[in-house]
Amino acid sequence: MRPRTKLAALVALAALSTVTACGGDPKGTEGKNGANSTATVTVRIPDPGNAGVLARGKKDGSLDKALAAVGAKVAWTGSAGPFAPAAQAMNADQLDIATGSITSGITSLSQSPGFAFFTATDPDPVGEGILVREGSDIASVKDLVGRKVAVNKGGTGEYLLLKALARAGVPADRVERVYLRPDQTAAVFNAGQVDAWAVWSTYAVAEIGSGKAHFVADGTAIGSDNYSLNAVRSDFAEQHPEVVKALYRYLRENSAKERRDPAAYLNVFTDAGPTAVNGKAKEVQIGFTREGGTVDPIGAEDIKRFETVAQFYADQKVTPNKVDIAAHLLDIEKLS
Repeated sequence: MRPRTKLAALVALAALSTVTACGGDPKGTEGKNGANSTATVTVRIPDPGNAGVLARGKKDGSLDKALAAVGAKVAWTGSAGPFAPAAQAMNADQLDIATGSITSGITSLSQSPGFAFFTATDPDPVGEGILVREGSDIASVKDLVGRKVAVNKGGTGEYLLLKALARAGVPADRVERVYLRPDQTAAVFNAGQVDAWAVWSTYAVAEIGSGKAHFVADGTAIGSDNYSLNAVRSDFAEQHPEVVKALYRYLRENSAKERRDPAAYLNVFTDAGPTAVNGKAKEVQIGFTREGGTVDPIGAEDIKRFETVAQFYADQKVTPNKVDIAAHLLDIEKLS
């Protein structure tokens, strides 16, 4: 942690201790790790929805058990979605944990961040890429010249497109970027208002599963360094390192289980309705998960690749300067 962040955390901790002495602390901030405190530490996490490790942990109680062992409990706050608003929520002390890509993380770090990353999951080799409709005459990245491609600004979509164009030797200004929110793009894409969509598995599964779209280039073909990361509010990590480490251990162990048996982590609460994945889409999602990575600590090789993304974003003018990503990483094994 940087000195300024540490100082801010210590000031906040002193203020919260005073509140505790006067009448109790609803967040359980008395004590450093929460395990020896009379109050239970509450960790605020976006609701995971109907799939994934956290969804299953929420349903079967295993996450509650893991956190209880270090004197903590989870409060589900809002819902999982794009990282940018989650980063803003952490900065505003409305959220403690969030998941996002290194690409959206870098753009959020360029705006006075109050969070740090503590885990890394390898880039998705098959579940992200440049999506085109079946029957499209776009057969390669070079065919995107003069076309419109939907991307989420400053996030995974914009990165994937720019990275694909750079690798294919296509100047970025020869392709029109159409900035859209990911959850609003499917209708635009299917209506033919854009020619392609730079997207990741959360949204690609339904399109590919419908049989109406396919990747013209996936993460491997693009050479993507788009890691998935877990972030923690900086003050929370300073005050409750044991809670962060317990959550890391839970995510690491269960992400490995999910990779071995992806179907068990789908349709956790319901197998019907808009949040359920069935039919061909379910097969696609299972295949993506089996090829994907697991939650791991951030290592030296990961940091090198993070730096490469930060430099690429600066070179492409997505960020005004190269973001110092290393200043916002936590060594989970040494966190104390």
